[in-house]
Amino acid sequence: MTSMPSSPLSRVRVGSAPDSWGVWFPDDPAQVPWRRFLDEVAAAGYEWIELGPYGYLPTDPRLLSEETARRGLKVSAGTVFTGLHHGPAVWEKTWEHVSAVAALTRAAGARHLVVIPSFWRDDRTGAVLEPAELSPSQWRDLTEQTERLGHEVRERYGLTIVVHPHADTHIDTEAHVTRFLDATDPDLVSLCLDTGHYAYCGGDSVELIETYGERLGYLHLKQVDPEILARVRADGMPFGPAVARGVMCEPPAGVPALGPVLEAAARLGTDLFAIVEQDMYPCEPDRPLPIARRTRAFLRSCGV
Repeated sequence: MTSMPSSPLSRVRVGSAPDSWGVWFPDDPAQVPWRRFLDEVAAAGYEWIELGPYGYLPTDPRLLSEETARRGLKVSAGTVFTGLHHGPAVWEKTWEHVSAVAALTRAAGARHLVVIPSFWRDDRTGAVLEPAELSPSQWRDLTEQTERLGHEVRERYGLTIVVHPHADTHIDTEAHVTRFLDATDPDLVSLCLDTGHYAYCGGDSVELIETYGERLGYLHLKQVDPEILARVRADGMPFGPAVARGVMCEPPAGVPALGPVLEAAARLGTDLFAIVEQDMYPCEPDRPLPIARRTRAFLRSCGV
């Protein structure tokens, strides 16, 4: 008797993240305690998690390992925020932060470091911090310093950086994302495609995967409510208040459809993490778990 070939979707490993529990900061009274997050993400049926903001989960590798292992959880990635378009002048400060997160990420057994560009406007107050468009020299600094980061993180910690296009940053729209990818070395810089952020900024995730599939190293699964997004755009609303208004919604109520995204990713024939990140800051503490359970069930219906 011959065994049936496994589905391409079997190479997609699904997880969730503190973000889906309303966690944006290392310490905030509006957020659920970290032990409750770990309990509930396991109860929702996930095996993989991200570390979230550095300092939310334990930074002692032994304690982190004990607390995740006893709940049957494994870590897929750590996350850092960077302002590398400011050039070499910010390298030392950036590396101090990155190295701490990378060391914990490696100790936790993960192989990826999600790199998010800094915001050009404050995601809480909406205050404009700098121009929304980079100058040619800033683009050069961004790409060169990101390549440097990819090299150093790989050489010192054995991790792969995956750069995360994000609303209200300089890597957001299709034009900005493709410009960044075209200007960086594929051997040093991979892409973390967040389907919600990309849709928020007008991009088509399936098209991006089909065009730049060799650059895709990681997925964040998220959906946008198109009606709320239209009002957000009309009002020029910053990302933080947009999230509070509910612009990121529970699947499958929004866009993009996640089934076609997962199928496009599976056609690449590579092992891939697909981490659920439904931005919900702030949110009531009892709200995330039922959503997480329903989302996990929905993703099973998609074949992952």
